[in-house]
Amino acid sequence: MSLFYRPGPHAAAADFIPFYWQGSFHLFYLEADRTGSAPEGTPWVHLVTRDFVSFENWGVALDRGGTQDQDLYPFTGSVIERQGEFHIFYTGHNPHFPEQGRPREAVMRATSRDLRTWTRHSAFRLLAPTEQGYEPDDWRDPFVFWNHEAGEYWMLLAARRSNPGPPRRQGLTALAASRDLEHWEVREPFWAPDEFYTHECPDLFRLGSWWYLVFSEFSEACMTRYRMSRSLRGPWLAAPNDTFDGRAYYAAKTAGDGERRFVFGWLPDRVGGKDDGDWMWGGNLVVHEVQQAEDGSLTVRCPDTVRQAFPTPVPISPRPRLGPWTAHSGSCATLSTGRFSVLTLGSVPATGLVETQVIFAPGTRSCGLLLRAADDLTSYYQVRLEPSRQRLVIDRWPRPGDQPFMVERQFPMQAQRPVSLRVLMDGTCLVVYAGDEVALSCRMYDHPEGQVGLFVAEGEAEFRGTTVKARSGD
Repeated sequence: MSLFYRPGPHAAAADFIPFYWQGSFHLFYLEADRTGSAPEGTPWVHLVTRDFVSFENWGVALDRGGTQDQDLYPFTGSVIERQGEFHIFYTGHNPHFPEQGRPREAVMRATSRDLRTWTRHSAFRLLAPTEQGYEPDDWRDPFVFWNHEAGEYWMLLAARRSNPGPPRRQGLTALAASRDLEHWEVREPFWAPDEFYTHECPDLFRLGSWWYLVFSEFSEACMTRYRMSRSLRGPWLAAPNDTFDGRAYYAAKTAGDGERRFVFGWLPDRVGGKDDGDWMWGGNLVVHEVQQAEDGSLTVRCPDTVRQAFPTPVPISPRPRLGPWTAHSGSCATLSTGRFSVLTLGSVPATGLVETQVIFAPGTRSCGLLLRAADDLTSYYQVRLEPSRQRLVIDRWPRPGDQPFMVERQFPMQAQRPVSLRVLMDGTCLVVYAGDEVALSCRMYDHPEGQVGLFVAEGEAEFRGTTVKARSGD
């Protein structure tokens, strides 16, 4: 089974809806067909896991509806338990309804006593109140939680204003309230910053004295972001680094077990299985553990259970290829003033974990890891630290045309301060963790195998404790 879960070679997963119950994470997701032969619609499928490495498939929880049903596409929602009964609130989406004069989207409900068998409540509908200035066709992704302060249930929704204004800045997080999960009152928007096209897949949680509002936007970039506040009334503030991952990580939602919190997103496929193909809807599950910094901002790290899935050391053989290198006692270093230097370590398994600690000198232009490098170094992927730009980059070589890189994200770093790099590879999936603070996910299609290496461009760096590990049985 793939380390990063997906339904199979001819299907993909999107929009994971996590729910923690009695020691297990129940992950509902939308399944995308990749054969083109499935009927229209997208079902909810149910996974159960304790470690984010092994999964039990409980099958379809909510099947696609009919072409005349509101929930032809049962889209994203949330799960909540009340008095021994489980409730799914989800989006009923039918793209054909607007041409019939009917709203494209509505909030719908299903219930279960055992989390396995779900009963739709076809009479339940929560539509966008157009008289309150909401667009009727953007009303989705309900997130329901119990508000202890107000003594009622609250529902957050991805919605848009219908009043005049810049079209790509009309997104907001709508709010509805209920005492019994049956009858709902739509109130003034929960958060309406006039900043994004939409606030997809809203999620809310509390750590310590801070509330965190999570949402996904595609105004300028398809990314999952968060805002933080001391109060549910706001103001909702952006942290300096307000994302959990980069461009290739979307519709992420969170869940906790009472001690730890995790964020569940998906790494999208690319059209044609090529590095320069357009990003697609759906792909593989990627889970990060969320941690809270002293200032309240959030960081992410690799879950321990995922790291522990790689117990088998792979022998490495340091071999200088470009520039001067020294290698001794688990350390590899180079003084690469005014040049590019590379040292290779040997082949890495298709599913592997590479770890190292980098210490770079002041003025170093860039340094990091080469992945799946050809023997003659004519092609490879690159995990690159760029101190002067304070960013982490995943790149490829050769780079076609004038493309600057594949994906990037902000990452604060300082000279002489060690930076840990933890790189997970599984088939075409690549997930990088830097400093146990940030994550960056990407695809690797064009180069399926090769060597792992170290590099420094115009500067000086030392790599300590570099290891390559494989999964059990690989």
